[in-house]
Amino acid sequence: MIRSSARAVVESTCRLVLSENTHNLATLEQTCSHFLRTCAQSSNLPDGQAIHAKLIKGSLPFSPFLQNHLLIMYVKCGYLNNALQLFDEMPHRNVVSWSALIKGFVQHGCAKEALALFGRMHRDGITKPNEFTLVSSLQACSLCGSLTQAYQVYVFVVRLGFEWNVFLTNAMLTVLVRHGELTEALQVFEKCGNRDIVSWNAIMAGYLEYGCSEVATFWWRMNREEVKPDMFTFSSVLTGLSAVTDLQMGVQVHAQLVRHGHGAEICVGNSLADMYIKNHQLHDGFKAFYEMPLKDVCSWTEMAAGCLQCGEPSKALEVVAEMKKVGIQPNKFTLATALNACANLASLEEGKKFHGLRIKLETCTNMDICVDNALLDMYAKCGCVDGARCVFESMKDRSVVSWTTMIMACAQNGQAREALLIFDKMRLQEGIQPNYITFICVLYACSQGGFIDEGWKYFASMSENYGITPGEDHYACMVDLLGRAGCIKEAEEFIKNMPLKPGVLVWQTLLGACQLLGDTETGKRAAEHALDINRTEPSTYILLSNIFAGLSNWDTVGLLRKLMDSRDVKKLPGSSWIEH
Repeated sequence: MIRSSARAVVESTCRLVLSENTHNLATLEQTCSHFLRTCAQSSNLPDGQAIHAKLIKGSLPFSPFLQNHLLIMYVKCGYLNNALQLFDEMPHRNVVSWSALIKGFVQHGCAKEALALFGRMHRDGITKPNEFTLVSSLQACSLCGSLTQAYQVYVFVVRLGFEWNVFLTNAMLTVLVRHGELTEALQVFEKCGNRDIVSWNAIMAGYLEYGCSEVATFWWRMNREEVKPDMFTFSSVLTGLSAVTDLQMGVQVHAQLVRHGHGAEICVGNSLADMYIKNHQLHDGFKAFYEMPLKDVCSWTEMAAGCLQCGEPSKALEVVAEMKKVGIQPNKFTLATALNACANLASLEEGKKFHGLRIKLETCTNMDICVDNALLDMYAKCGCVDGARCVFESMKDRSVVSWTTMIMACAQNGQAREALLIFDKMRLQEGIQPNYITFICVLYACSQGGFIDEGWKYFASMSENYGITPGEDHYACMVDLLGRAGCIKEAEEFIKNMPLKPGVLVWQTLLGACQLLGDTETGKRAAEHALDINRTEPSTYILLSNIFAGLSNWDTVGLLRKLMDSRDVKKLPGSSWIEH
């Protein structure tokens, strides 16, 4: 919306231009161009169209100079069809005309159209591209098209002698990085004699995308060469250090950004807080977060997600509540994070509140399947199968994650047969291909229901019908299935014939089955194998101890406790949540 003072200038200029009382053509042309620039800056299309009408009628001189200003006005107002029509009707086009339209297409997300226009310019053969034309064309190549097109554009850069232009070099670096040609981008970077901070940032972005391990080395090189970083540099290097969890260097970068005065930018603050969170330094993450003068929805959502990652789901919900209190509207990522926190806490009442918020925000926020999957998972982990089923049936689109979550919801809550029926519907009626996780849930359902025949059938179908190689989790499910059915010997034989080396999980599963059935000898063997792999895993000791406790063999129980103490093995304390 134009402010009152600016509107007065526009209206004054419009009256002057449209009065037709200005006879000095140079003055009139300058007045019109000034007015069109004002229209472009304020997106004031109607007044700009009024000038266009006068030009068409011949009331004003329709010079190439004014035609270009009119073209730029349409482009900046986002009316590309009008701009293209005007461009096609122009009897004389110069490099400004071509460059303005190509740039406009790029800025409004029409990269293919921009490249098509550049090709048309080359075929036309009348106008040579300049630096601005080529920069926009390379930007279009970075957004779409093949690398071949970028090389074709760069031929003009070399042919016209623009290799010295750092803006063109940076545009080419961006193209190469976005197409995954980091090695070639580095070669261009090293040959560039006048690189600026944008050049460095382009390579940093490449390392961030394809090899975060090199971010630290590249950052030290920037320091050695005394390159002054900007906010994008700091944001990128902190993101890279988050990925490799390099806290020590992250703290050093933090000190440098304070010295350079870049702590106030949102993107830097978000990256800094995330660096601490990824290193499980939640206190420092919150400190960085609260020192940010401005926070957006991404800042708040990142902190909530960080609390969840650090095992503090209650704190995550507190962050979301504080966010709402200060007037920041949650987005789909916030909702998904909050629902995951409710699922971790098994807090059905809180989950229902966020379900209500999801319904409320549906009309004004772009909700997608991720939110519904999180909602489905929340009901499942809270033991509310009916709620999960209602969400599942109301979903317009269901992914393999949706189906898998619903299968697990039934399997975990005493509805094993229903879980298998959902699995059959998923693949036979809906044609959804199950994945690795789906089969874990299906085999778990078979184990819970005691469906041995179905379990063998589904286990075999993994590799035979879907090309999925069973992993340790699948073998553990089969051992659990056999163990629950009392087939301990078969379970042990099954483990011995595994094509991969059994891990702790498989042996512990057998040990758990031995505890249920009181099979001491097999339990001892399972425990020995598990301890050979990991002597510090407390679950193995506890399971074996429970077997002997069930037989009232307290001497052996005492020996196992002493063994745990001598090996400094600590039993993890249990926990539970009670909703008030």
